[in-house]
Amino acid sequence: MLQKIIHVLKTLNQLSSRNRELAKKIDETRILQAKLVSNQNWLNKESIVKNLTSAEFSVFSQWGDDGIIDFLAQYLDFDHQTFLEFGVENYEESNTRFLLMNRNWSGFVIDGSKTHVQSIKNSELFWKHELTAVCQFITKENINQIIEANGYTNKIGLLHIDIDGNDYHIWKAIDKISPTLVIMEYNSVFGSEKAWTIPYKADFTRDQAHYSHLYCGASLRSLCLLAEEKGYYFIGSNSAGNNAYFVKKGKEKGLKIHSCESGFVASKFRESRNQNGQLNFVSGEDRLQLLKGLSIYNTETEALEII
Repeated sequence: MLQKIIHVLKTLNQLSSRNRELAKKIDETRILQAKLVSNQNWLNKESIVKNLTSAEFSVFSQWGDDGIIDFLAQYLDFDHQTFLEFGVENYEESNTRFLLMNRNWSGFVIDGSKTHVQSIKNSELFWKHELTAVCQFITKENINQIIEANGYTNKIGLLHIDIDGNDYHIWKAIDKISPTLVIMEYNSVFGSEKAWTIPYKADFTRDQAHYSHLYCGASLRSLCLLAEEKGYYFIGSNSAGNNAYFVKKGKEKGLKIHSCESGFVASKFRESRNQNGQLNFVSGEDRLQLLKGLSIYNTETEALEII
């Protein structure tokens, strides 16, 4: 019986090793194909500066952000080829991983799970690249201290915030870095007219805040107003309608500057859930109806409202 168990474990280890090798080969193939698209994008840069979505492709990003980020990394003049991304989980699916692997940028990633961060540190990425991975639940009170403690004060070229919660409040609080490019996740469900964000709560998590998982983040308008306050232009959204791109004023190099209205993209993905935690595929404006009666903070009037 013991010999059978040992044989099974050995077989599983062999399969696991083969799967890792296969996954590695798949990644190498995808990166090679993406390099070809990247080269073609550069030849089409005159049209891409007018419409960022035409640069989209996906290698490790959930949507087409790999292509947009890759193009901007080549097109813009960065003082630092270093990125900071929040909420990366185990970094298997991420908007900066292709940048790390394809253009050899240095990176600083933060996630609230010890398991996720240890997985990153155990991966090949961690020794093949200059990558810092920190386990920390981010708040507006600790973000600057985290940046400073890890030696990244004034050393970040790209900032990407996607934490499904206090995104607006965290960006507003950051004063230790002044990136050339900032990518912010926005909540399309809130629409383009309202300057809304969830009220700040240090321990906010979207799954606990409301059963729908839609009560999180900030509207595009609130982020555009904050960008103006911090000295950034809004240069467009991805075609999925969840990530907005902002470039530091003076660094735009002819990129088309958008108003909130012209650059807003309504999301069509249906991630809402019912009270049993199951996807219920609510779409369009019906999604906002699920949040009726909840409190929301208007960053323009600086007052609480009811959805």
